[in-house]
Amino acid sequence: MTVAVKLESLSTDTDSSLPFPPPSDAVIDQLQALVGSSTLNSDPSTIQVRAAALFARLKALNRAANAAVRAHKQATANSRTEMDHTHLGLQNFLYEKRHLEREIEKCRQFASIYQDITLHSIEEFLELAPEDARTEETMQNEHQLMLNRLSFELAERQRLDQKKKELTQQKEELLKQGKAKTATLDNVKGQVDHLMKTASDIQKKVDDMVKAIPETS
Repeated sequence: MTVAVKLESLSTDTDSSLPFPPPSDAVIDQLQALVGSSTLNSDPSTIQVRAAALFARLKALNRAANAAVRAHKQATANSRTEMDHTHLGLQNFLYEKRHLEREIEKCRQFASIYQDITLHSIEEFLELAPEDARTEETMQNEHQLMLNRLSFELAERQRLDQKKKELTQQKEELLKQGKAKTATLDNVKGQVDHLMKTASDIQKKVDDMVKAIPETS
């Protein structure tokens, strides 16, 4: 918008305040008339005075014309400089415009990770989500609804992850207790086996001793 206004101001600003070279045709015509046949019988001194005045006027017109030319040249140079600056600004504007268009296109092609997340269905969301996350206003706002579904999904996954950690900890505790009980049972079994072996050895010795005692008649 700024560039367009500058270009319009350059095209409409015609420098009407600048001086224009004054017309000199009338002075030249008068000088030509002085040397014409109609003035041959005139007083030479009168002709000389009139000619001097006309030459002075012609010099003044020449100075004014030179000043006007210089003024117009300077105005042209100023306009060219301003136009160059405006053109540079336009090029910068177009470059920024193309850059923004590329960035917009990148954003349009960007695939967010939420598109790959498996969410609860709308029915499950309406059934399980907190009431303030599924208000009528939210259900009519597609963007806000997606944000609330993502927040609910995050909360649910965090809850389930915490539950999984608790169950895993309980499982490890039960396994630890099971190992301790197994070790205790193995120890008891070892002691029982040792007692059984000891009892068997004692029984054998007793049987041997009984056999060694002579019978009395």
